[in-house]
Amino acid sequence: MARNQFTLRKATFSLPSEVLAALDGAVANGAAPSKSAFVQQALSHELEAVARKERRALWQQASHDADFLRDIEEVEAAFRSADAETARRIV
Repeated sequence: MARNQFTLRKATFSLPSEVLAALDGAVANGAAPSKSAFVQQALSHELEAVARKERRALWQQASHDADFLRDIEEVEAAFRSADAETARRIV
């Protein structure tokens, strides 16, 4: 997401010296244009991982829900002939 598409706010965090030194090195080696950009990228990556984990848990929960499984079966049955027709066109 481009920088101008959201409002930036300052935040203060305490990090171990080793992490800050590694951050300095990564930015100096071109991993990101600034420390703030690097931290934003890292946090975005981690937040995406958290969201994936939450979705995975929801799918796991849904896999034991009889109504959800029945809905999936109905959708698959409804599209089975369309899928078969498309598959014949691909081959």
